[in-house]
Amino acid sequence: MVNTNRTAGTKTTLQRAAQAVGAVFLLVGILGFIPLITTNYESLGLAGHGSGALLLGIFQVSVLHNLVHLLFGVAGILLARTPAQARNFLLFGGIVYLVLWLYGLFVGHDTPANFVPLNNADNWLHLVLGIGMIALALILSRNTDRSASSTR
Repeated sequence: MVNTNRTAGTKTTLQRAAQAVGAVFLLVGILGFIPLITTNYESLGLAGHGSGALLLGIFQVSVLHNLVHLLFGVAGILLARTPAQARNFLLFGGIVYLVLWLYGLFVGHDTPANFVPLNNADNWLHLVLGIGMIALALILSRNTDRSASSTR
């Protein structure tokens, strides 16, 4: 019988990177629901700019924002099963974060359009995350492609 379990065997650096990024997002999503780690926890809103809760006292969060982090984290961990899926998670996830950064720059912080919610700290973190995730996808997949071609 053929073993089709894709999680068996050694993971590539690309897969471990996607798994680590996913784990960080999962942790951030959980921390967003913990009082004291999230300041002004009593003002944690479902969504929107009115949520006054701040993760680590810096990043504006809401229930929706935390749930997105949790889902993104689960996706990263699940998609780390294969190098191609890991690359796609990092690459397209990075693109999503760059789009979110642009959205945060152009939407007013006190407008209903700021439904996530986002503040300046969130915006600049999204830029760093987007660039970092795309860089990981491109650099680490290049190493995966080389090692795969050298074993042929």
